[in-house]
Amino acid sequence: MSARPRLASTVLLLRDSEAGQGIEVFMVRRVVQSEFLPDIYVFPGGSVSADDYLAEETAGICTPVAPTAADPEGRTALGRGTRAAAIREMFEEANVLLAYQDGTMLAINEETEPRFAGYRRAFNERKASLIEMAQAERLTLATDRLAYFAHWITPEALPKRYDTHFFLALAPTEQEAIYDRLETSEGIWIHPIEALERLSRKEFPTGFPTFHQLRDLTAFSSVQEAIAATTTRYVPTHRPAIKVQDGKPVAYLPETPEEVWRP
Repeated sequence: MSARPRLASTVLLLRDSEAGQGIEVFMVRRVVQSEFLPDIYVFPGGSVSADDYLAEETAGICTPVAPTAADPEGRTALGRGTRAAAIREMFEEANVLLAYQDGTMLAINEETEPRFAGYRRAFNERKASLIEMAQAERLTLATDRLAYFAHWITPEALPKRYDTHFFLALAPTEQEAIYDRLETSEGIWIHPIEALERLSRKEFPTGFPTFHQLRDLTAFSSVQEAIAATTTRYVPTHRPAIKVQDGKPVAYLPETPEEVWRP
């Protein structure tokens, strides 16, 4: 019997290139000791926790999210935990907190940075929750700033499975993205096309879903264009499968069986 997939969230944190050369996305590299997909480049993300559900169900913690054509079934509606998890994981792994304070996007400066660094440590040690931080800092999570982009479910043949929702988010200008040095060993802003080129040269190891998200991002010339596209197109569920090819297991999408990926 296959393992039941765990609900998870991932964020593609984006910014427009200063040189006017399209968009850049922030990626982190998992440590080699990671139990799931070690030593590869990924977008910040992780499993939905009980605290994430609670944060979305607690009045005043999350900003209401309007339904869009991307998700008419409400897969990422508040109450599922996916949006709170996305915000928490991005804060833990990339140091960026999507939240409003006094009606404007949170800015973290030299005075407040040590305090928010303390929250990050407490989150990683499971000694604090989104609700506690939001109430203490008078924050409302910017769940409306997450644009639903993709949905992937890990193949049934694998022992660890995830039901992962991918979101796009514009990087706040007054926060700095950095990797956590715990679960990740590197953080990098990179053009999607550069990541794909380095991947083709075997210099940028990544996973099957990540490859697809990078490739999809190459269609957009700005963050605004990418986020706007999510309001009009439906997000399908991708369910890759595993088959043996030339004596080795490869992953593929049933809708495009000719395109294989070696895990």
